[in-house]
Amino acid sequence: MFIQTESTPNPATMKFLPGRIVLADGADFTSAEAARISPLAMRLFAVDGVAGVYLGPDFVTVTKSGGEWHHLKPAVLGAIMDHFTRGDPVMTEEAASMHTSHDADDENAEIIDQIKEILDTRVRPAVAQDGGDIVFHGFANGVVYLNLRGSCAGCPSSTMTLKSGIENMLRHYVPEVTEVRAVA
Repeated sequence: MFIQTESTPNPATMKFLPGRIVLADGADFTSAEAARISPLAMRLFAVDGVAGVYLGPDFVTVTKSGGEWHHLKPAVLGAIMDHFTRGDPVMTEEAASMHTSHDADDENAEIIDQIKEILDTRVRPAVAQDGGDIVFHGFANGVVYLNLRGSCAGCPSSTMTLKSGIENMLRHYVPEVTEVRAVA
């Protein structure tokens, strides 16, 4: 198994590409406790210096708490390789039953569909290239609430991307949108 690595705009994160599907819907873990539903994320949090794990469709983004990547990278590569060569599941069965949706807003259903379409076709692919993800969280009173995950969470340029890029694009295509805000 050959795992490629890529740097991201966030110097604290690195993107690992195992050459296979990781997790179609993605999952973000900011602590070892939260990672208990993912054997892969738990294995990565066992590596000293790992502060966050994002499981993307075909990549894993790891956030370090400190130190240099040249010290941490071999251990992370080993953990990912060990996980996939053993054939362990990425998520537990418990995790599948915890999936929730934020689509309960019937009044704005058409606007929400437009927002999600733009995010899925124009924004998410670009953000995934940098080892992150952006997830629709809600829409109310002209404000779109998005959750930044993976390398996007805590990235020095995330505010500029959110305001200058995503907000301008959504305002252009969906006139009802007046602002975009990040949520945790």
